[in-house]
Amino acid sequence: MKTAASHPFRRSAVPIHLAILTLIAGSGAVQAQSASSPQQVQATNTEEIPEVVVTATKRSTSLQKTPIAITSLSAATLQDNHVQTMLDVVALVPGFQATAQGDHGVTTMTLRGIGNDSAKTQYADPEVASFVDNVYSPRAEGATALMFDIESIEVLRGPQGTLWGRNSTVGAVNIQTVKPELNSRSGSVEAGIGDYNRYGARAAFNVPLGETAALRIGVVHEQHDGYTDYQTFKGVPIADQRAAFEAAGGDPAAFRPINGNLFAVGNQKYNAQNQTAFRASLLWHITPAVKWNIAYEKFSDRGTPSANLMQQPRAGEKHWSILSDSAPWINRDSHNVRTRLEYKLSDDMAMNYIGGFSTYQGSMRFDQDGGARIPTSVRSGATWQEHTTVDSNYRSQSHEVELQSLGAKTVDWQLGLYYAAEKNDIRFDIPIFNGTQEGTVGWQGSFIQPEETVASSAAFGQATWNVSDALHLTGGLRYTKDRRENVGGRAYTWRGGDVPQLPLNPSMDPRQPGQGFAADVPGNDGVFNGSKVTGLLRANYELGKDHMIYASIATGYKSGGVQDRGLTYAPETLTNYEIGSKSTFMGGKVKVNNALFYSDFKDFQFNSPVNFTDGSRGLSITNAEGATVYGFESEIAARITPDDRLSVTLAVLKAELGALVAGSNDYALPTCVVDPSFATCLDVSGNKMPHAPTFSTTVQYQHTFHMADGATLIPRITARYESEVELSVFNLGPEDQQKAHASADLGLRYQSSRGWWVDAFVRNVSDEKIKTSAFNGMGPWLSQYKSPRTIGINTGFDF
Repeated sequence: MKTAASHPFRRSAVPIHLAILTLIAGSGAVQAQSASSPQQVQATNTEEIPEVVVTATKRSTSLQKTPIAITSLSAATLQDNHVQTMLDVVALVPGFQATAQGDHGVTTMTLRGIGNDSAKTQYADPEVASFVDNVYSPRAEGATALMFDIESIEVLRGPQGTLWGRNSTVGAVNIQTVKPELNSRSGSVEAGIGDYNRYGARAAFNVPLGETAALRIGVVHEQHDGYTDYQTFKGVPIADQRAAFEAAGGDPAAFRPINGNLFAVGNQKYNAQNQTAFRASLLWHITPAVKWNIAYEKFSDRGTPSANLMQQPRAGEKHWSILSDSAPWINRDSHNVRTRLEYKLSDDMAMNYIGGFSTYQGSMRFDQDGGARIPTSVRSGATWQEHTTVDSNYRSQSHEVELQSLGAKTVDWQLGLYYAAEKNDIRFDIPIFNGTQEGTVGWQGSFIQPEETVASSAAFGQATWNVSDALHLTGGLRYTKDRRENVGGRAYTWRGGDVPQLPLNPSMDPRQPGQGFAADVPGNDGVFNGSKVTGLLRANYELGKDHMIYASIATGYKSGGVQDRGLTYAPETLTNYEIGSKSTFMGGKVKVNNALFYSDFKDFQFNSPVNFTDGSRGLSITNAEGATVYGFESEIAARITPDDRLSVTLAVLKAELGALVAGSNDYALPTCVVDPSFATCLDVSGNKMPHAPTFSTTVQYQHTFHMADGATLIPRITARYESEVELSVFNLGPEDQQKAHASADLGLRYQSSRGWWVDAFVRNVSDEKIKTSAFNGMGPWLSQYKSPRTIGINTGFDF
């Protein structure tokens, strides 16, 4: 995707009952604008919003002529908003949410009210597909990679099952990196500092290699201390400890006091960043008809996960603090190769190959209990629960061949074949002890999945009949076949016996006898085979050169699979009905894009960690009857004057679950009488979907001051408002919600006339405490939060 160096702008709020009227008005008003003479258009060109070119249809098309609900974020927009990860993108896209979950440290995305916070292990795929340079990124961890040297980000809203394929049930995110440029020796360098000991640096260099090739190198490092301070263990009187120890069944002769050294104090804090990435990209015009781009990218993460914090801190303690007895770490590395080979067969036809290879290895430790309760003795008063990813390895490859027509034709068409494969393994430990880690075993187990394989193949085609210059009809089909298999997976849980009660740790192998562990029966071995046809029907009509309306019916699909105990779960499907408009007013100074949609969601895959009635634990994937989602989105971009830019986005949304009985050991739920396999559960049928605010809007404004020496000074503000939002499918009240809130970011950029610049910023100016998750399985309510207020300054030079 290519975009001009401009900022997208969006539309202000309107009630849902006015959505259709707004959409129609946006598409048909000001017809007289199209009668402007070429001289008039030329005279106002300097005040127009530059054209944005996107690749949502796998062709380069104007954003305003592309009949899809799509938000395109240019490199300038990403820089102005200090976008580093997907978490920073959400405020810029209507109906988009993303959260970081601590125990796996991954990013999960929700679009138009549909997503899955638990789609973060080797078992589950997301509903929002991620692509980098059109190469599918299969695992959620890929979304945490630093976004650097990015040309643009396209967020396609609605199912993209025909062209984009697997797991794009409710949308797709396509990240386009900056490609090498022929005959250009250029680059940029940047460095910055901020609070929490933040420092960062990034650079990019473009080097020509003769007349037909070029190389681009990009590198980035971002680091800051953790936001979460460690609380000190203030101690419990020995007499009280002894009494609590004996009351908990302890032998008085075996009494020992709580060891204060078990609590983290000087370790790396939670919510710390320490990430580095490198990319080398080669472009080679082999012949006038053949162009090849290949890139290698490495990403390393040595930060820490986000902490589970008490919603109501203890007296005398800060919100951003934790009484932690599990020092955190993240140790992740990924290697990616992406390639694209373009062959222009003739003036009428081209063939493209898009391929990718990826490996990921990671481990991490996380304090699940969040210090929610203070131990009264080594074996009472609290629960010590630690989550450790001992080792996780993902390997994936994907290959796609496209054949498509070129030039203006009565029928534009494209055909494609796709194949992807994954091979994954993981060991994930959960030790749970009564009191402290020196107490007694409450439960502990190691989930070892030595081999999980995924194979997905597809064939697709799409054609647009250009009935006239104004009317265009599009149809497409995709056939997908999936196979998923688990081999040798087992949960090894504590059985006790005449062995010491020691917590699981990475140096132990619970498969070896004599340590108190045994394999659960049944194991995880199983196979899922499935296939699905998805499709698209769309009509779009141009009401003059500045206004277009469209209507579409599109389907999306996410494969079923195999879960713990070797059980299979069904695929999920979505049918989306949508009408939209894209309009340009005032000679290009104002652009308005609207979308009104209704989505019928079937067999929604709900993931949750559960306690089974036989005493074992595991990850359960249950198919809900579905969900009903409908809403309205609008974006407006306005160049008020040559120096004033305004954008507003809004989303009005209603998202309700179908029939579902859900279990989760993260929540205090009643004993399950409906589903005999779960120990606790709750009927959540008809509940609101999590991370689906009824109303959300973002407003961005900036003004350019011109200095006497040709330099510019640009202050800017980004303000966001969200109505109340549920944080789980259980809808358990205020603690399980994020209340309605507003937040703002400020920035001030000085751009010299000599190529260097300085940019100062404040994010989350009012230091709002915005919850992204909530649970009460440990007793008190715990949550994870978006970042607190942060301040920084960057400076750089372009050459």
